[in-house]
Formats: sequence, C-alpha cells, structure tokens
Amino acid sequence: MSEAENPEETLQERVIAMIKTCYDPEIPVDIYELGLIYDVDVQDSGDVAVTMTLTSPMCPVAESLPPEVEAKIRTVEGVNDARVDVTWEPPWSPEKMSEAARLELGML
Repeated sequence: MSEAENPEETLQERVIAMIKTCYDPEIPVDIYELGLIYDVDVQDSGDVAVTMTLTSPMCPVAESLPPEVEAKIRTVEGVNDARVDVTWEPPWSPEKMSEAARLELGML
C-alpha cells in the first residue's frame, strides 16, 4: 500500500511493511514475523537503522540477507539512508517468532 493510498501510514510502518517482504529461504515466514528484526529506528531525517539477527551464525544467507533488507528499505518513499547491523546478542530462538509465524509453521 502506498502513502497515497493511506496517508496516515507512518514511515516506520512503511519500512516494516517492506521488511516483511524479506524471507529466510529455508523458512516460509517473513523475517519480521520470524523475530529476526530486533529494532527499527526511523529518524525524522529519514535515516533508518535496523538491528537484526539471523537464525544462526552459519545461516546460508548471512552474507546476502542483511544487504537485501538494507536495499529494500532504501526504496521506501521517505527513506533518506538505511543501515542494517547484524547482532548475535541475544541469540535468536523460536520463542522470538510471532504467534502468526508459529501458526504458519504448525508450532501452535
């Protein structure tokens, strides 16, 4: 949905919506619902900083997923700059998944 369709949607909401288009290729759930996004910091200037993790340090998309997320965020109208930082603390665990993700994966 574009800003023109929903003028009440904030830049933060548009950024999160874009993040939800990114998937871990091994799990059919977007990375936001999977609990891989720890923080989305959107400044008034349009600068966006995202802190995320991966399911494990040996994740096969460790080299490609963070740059993909950053590139997609940069395409959001109103974003001036984007940075994605990967952290391993706290480590990801299935408990970080949303209820919707657990339902999708048959874990409820």
